[in-house]
Amino acid sequence: MPRLIRLYIRQVFLGFGLSALFVSALLYLNVANLWHLVSTSPMGWVAVAMLFMFHGLVFAGVQFAITIMRMEERDDRPSGGKRAPVATDIPARVLATAPASAGTKP
Repeated sequence: MPRLIRLYIRQVFLGFGLSALFVSALLYLNVANLWHLVSTSPMGWVAVAMLFMFHGLVFAGVQFAITIMRMEERDDRPSGGKRAPVATDIPARVLATAPASAGTKP
């Protein structure tokens, strides 16, 4: 199995593990009276399953993105050269000529 696929599967497991911790913390701390809503409703297990699955997808994606972004390669080679600075603030004389308007005298 390619290394990238193994990395992705590992991050998915980690994301769903974090999701289980998060959903259990939501229910334990009774955020927004969620435990009462889930425990008294006949379809409460569907809500818990949806919370687990959707948070698992989000956390797995974030875990994978963070891992991929941290895999950068350092480029320690010197880049560019030692260029002489270019002076860009030196004024230049420009001859401005415009035709005279019809109602004015020069």
